Amino acid sequence: MAAAVSTALWATRYSALLLASSAHLRFPFGPARTRQHLIRRFRPFTAMAAASTSTSSLPDAAEKVTSPYGSWKSPITADVVSSSGKKLGGLAVAGDGRLVWIETRPDEGGRAVLVKESASMEEKPMDIIPPEFASRTLAQEYGGGDFAVLDDTVIFSNYKDQRLYKLTIGSSAPIPITPDYGETLVCFADGSYDPHFNRYLTVMEDHRKGSLNNPSTIIASIDLNAINIDEPKELVIGNDFYAYPRVDPNGKRMAWIEWSHPNMPWDKAELWVGYFSENGDLSNRICVAGGDPSIVESPTEPKWSPKGELFFVTDRGSGFWNLYKWDEKKNEVVAIYSLDAEFTKPLWVFGISSYDFVWKDGDSSKIICTYRQNGSSYLGILDYGTNWFSLLDIHLTDIGNLVSCGSCLYVEGASAAHPLSIVKVTLDVNQSNATKSSVLWSSSPDATKYDSYFSSPEVIEFPTEHPGQNAYAYFYPPSSPAYKASVDEKPPLLLQSHGGPTSETSSGLDLKIQYWTSRGWAFVDVNYGGSYGRAYRERLLGQWGIVDVNDCCSCAKFLVESGKVDGERLCVTGGSAGGYTTLASLVFKETFKAGASLYGVADLSLLRAETHKFESHYVDNLVGDEKAYLERSPINHVDKFNCPVVPPDQARTIHKALKDKGLPVALVEYEGEQHGFRKAENIKFTLEQEMVFFARLVGHFEVADPIIPIKIDNFDN
Repeated sequence: MAAAVSTALWATRYSALLLASSAHLRFPFGPARTRQHLIRRFRPFTAMAAASTSTSSLPDAAEKVTSPYGSWKSPITADVVSSSGKKLGGLAVAGDGRLVWIETRPDEGGRAVLVKESASMEEKPMDIIPPEFASRTLAQEYGGGDFAVLDDTVIFSNYKDQRLYKLTIGSSAPIPITPDYGETLVCFADGSYDPHFNRYLTVMEDHRKGSLNNPSTIIASIDLNAINIDEPKELVIGNDFYAYPRVDPNGKRMAWIEWSHPNMPWDKAELWVGYFSENGDLSNRICVAGGDPSIVESPTEPKWSPKGELFFVTDRGSGFWNLYKWDEKKNEVVAIYSLDAEFTKPLWVFGISSYDFVWKDGDSSKIICTYRQNGSSYLGILDYGTNWFSLLDIHLTDIGNLVSCGSCLYVEGASAAHPLSIVKVTLDVNQSNATKSSVLWSSSPDATKYDSYFSSPEVIEFPTEHPGQNAYAYFYPPSSPAYKASVDEKPPLLLQSHGGPTSETSSGLDLKIQYWTSRGWAFVDVNYGGSYGRAYRERLLGQWGIVDVNDCCSCAKFLVESGKVDGERLCVTGGSAGGYTTLASLVFKETFKAGASLYGVADLSLLRAETHKFESHYVDNLVGDEKAYLERSPINHVDKFNCPVVPPDQARTIHKALKDKGLPVALVEYEGEQHGFRKAENIKFTLEQEMVFFARLVGHFEVADPIIPIKIDNFDN
């Protein structure tokens, strides 16, 4: 997910990193050791290890150097990880059939850049917005749906002022089309063109008309013919949230999604269709799905086919998001393809695109779609006229957004051996099979040169504390072509709790994970309760801080009992909601010896009081009554504290309490960051300090990299 529950303090100018350990640890270097002494001890091992890490002359297995787990030298450095941290922010096809996308660049301070595919694969993609612009909306805190394309025109939300800008690709500078409100008080997202009235339809979040944490939200219309920059026109109003305003190809109807408090869009939502009058207003409206109180569903992703048929995804009946179609004449919803699998994902960000239409010579009866089942993603073509479905064989096992363009399609995704990429897939003449696929863009094009160090994930299923309920995870054993450990040693484990609660981790190549495993750590990425399908998601309702914590601890214990890891060297980490799970695991359980919580949260009551509109009722659904808020807030149980990283105010409070208690603890604050680390230097520093912190406190080994550790209170003099 997009790190749901830890953004109550987004208004601050810092992200915080707080590291701490439990009181009963055995310290390998002793509390009296100074930081300078530790640095000197690291250096001899660094020099020794450097000679055996060249990827061009790796030793045979029989020649591997025997060295303790965690001490191995690896070419997958923190610099490599931070430089590979590019993210994607949506896909669209321009009028010439070439792809436009957003990539977020850590080496440019996390700037979100609009990029267009070049005319040939040999040429580099081109940036289509000037350096002083960034395409990123702050709507609903997590953004998404930052831009839209029609022919050679792009409309995008600019990060600095949150205004919408229009430009002609390659021939004009961005021109604002929304007023200058002086501050970022009005945000726009998830827009689409209405060429029939020459206007732009978009979700508008207006903080001028409510409190900072309770803005008004509408679907607005922006006249693209206007000479002056006018106030956007209200088109749909009255509910708490809107998404996916989409106009049919005939210009007669618009579909959209809406929902209201206390629901999140994956709990209960409604799909509506409105009919345009001659002046472009909506004269009549029909609730297509979600209005029947006897049916629990969360429709999403409405799309009009080239023929003007309305398709969407919903989870009625089975509890899994499957494809459906609206029969307008009968006003009925018809299942198109049913499978116990997820054909979309929770709407944490705007603009998710999990399916699209393919057509040839006017035939538009085929849908290209992706679904997720048993931990893997699949890509297929569905002929909804005959109910024929065929999987496409491409190398991606973790698939995100996709868009179609005539005889080809563009898919974003990854696999265990390939980093996040955009893959261009060419279809055969019948548009039934893939004839060619090529990587158009990669978040880390040089990653494959480290493949001899990659650890391949193993899908594990483990029992939880609830009989008959299992949970799932990806386990990565230590892996190096240059090193091995002694046969009587088991590796330390770093368990990651993802930034849920309703997100789902995947097996796509993550160089951050490989950073750990190539140095001799075992790593496990847990899909705790809340991750997949309505039934699994709802395991977390009223149980946040219990189910997720128990699942993470059960996973660690399972790996210990399976003989895969050292039970005395279990560590935990997580960001955002995963940061809260990390804190709660260290406060309320004794499974882990140390941990790092990145931009997490420790006070659930403060989170509820200060969080933004999108999640203002979500925490109540996850936590429950006032007693639960008190009992499950780690900040109220400092006497039990073991580890942590939270927003600044809470981080400072916890840091002081742990320091006063005499526990080893370190706090780092990053100026200029918001929720999450986007800058390369901060990504690098955080990763290195996590590594050296764990090594010093629970490792029983010396880190091979030349890292200067930060001062640990109650550990360093």
